[in-house]
Amino acid sequence: MSWDSFIYFAIAAIILWSAGALTAFKGEKKTIPSLLTALGLAVFFVFILGLWVSLERPPLRTMGETRLWYSLFLPLAGLLTYRRWGYRWILSFTTLLSVVFIIVNITKPDIHNKVLMPALQSPWFAPHVIIYMFSYAILGAVTLIAIYYLVRESKISNKGRLMAMTDNLVYVGTALITMGMLMGAIWAKAAWGHYWSWDPKETWAAATWLGYLLYIHYRLRRKASNKTSMYILIIAFLMLQICWVGVNYLPSAQGRSVHTYTME
Repeated sequence: MSWDSFIYFAIAAIILWSAGALTAFKGEKKTIPSLLTALGLAVFFVFILGLWVSLERPPLRTMGETRLWYSLFLPLAGLLTYRRWGYRWILSFTTLLSVVFIIVNITKPDIHNKVLMPALQSPWFAPHVIIYMFSYAILGAVTLIAIYYLVRESKISNKGRLMAMTDNLVYVGTALITMGMLMGAIWAKAAWGHYWSWDPKETWAAATWLGYLLYIHYRLRRKASNKTSMYILIIAFLMLQICWVGVNYLPSAQGRSVHTYTME
């Protein structure tokens, strides 16, 4: 399996995800939309497995490969949210965001290398990154909910239910970020002898984590504003983007960050 085959799997997955999102709007039953979305996830995951076998390593090294996981976990997060809370629009939003990342991978593929640097051969590396990707996908879905709320606030009839769903997703996403940071600390300790060095990416990871903790603590207040809560989520997600993508362009990271190992 190579990146040349990606477009075919991507198109098939997008068609299935789109069909699932469309049928979710047309009916009350969750079975058909869930099945179509799950089939799309299966098709997409088949490509990841094929690429994994072809590269002889987990596809987690370059930005293109991490976008691949993000494209997978977004519809998965949407499906779980839809199954749990029944919000039909979430499938459309997560599919749209996933399609954006897929288009980037098709139009601007990264160069991949079969050889991992020694530090990345740690058994802690793969679960560390995968958990982070899953948390990014969930928090990406939460950000879409925040934008939806701010745009359509006056037309939302059951704001309490929407905020309850948002809170639960933030709890899950923040717990996953915490797990990812702990696994990253174990990996760094084994690879470099220390688990925290205030590397630029680690610094922004801490800032992102604190951003979502701020949301959680703010929501515990009795008079917490829904609108302010949503703005906090959007700001936290922007910090997450700096942590994930922006670290490759930060002047402070050039030449000294252990996380800027993406192949050019």
